[in-house]
Amino acid sequence: SPRVTHRSVPVLQEVGPTMVGDEHSDPHLMSILGATKRSTLGNNFCEYYVNDAPRVVLDKLESLGYRVVSMTGVGQTLVWCLHRE
Repeated sequence: SPRVTHRSVPVLQEVGPTMVGDEHSDPHLMSILGATKRSTLGNNFCEYYVNDAPRVVLDKLESLGYRVVSMTGVGQTLVWCLHRE
């Protein structure tokens, strides 16, 4: 019979920067997250980024009352939609 071997594959957890908002996001919330606003060369809009990994950002938002409503993948990017009651 064929020999079956199993290998352990490490699961990589992405680290920052994490995009957390656009130029119309709540400045107070962006401040709480420690986000900085920046514009990429060639873009005519700004985005907010933090150096935290996405899981850290999601934990912070959960502590502020936000809940994940949905998540999807777009290419190699993950997008979470959150809601606060």
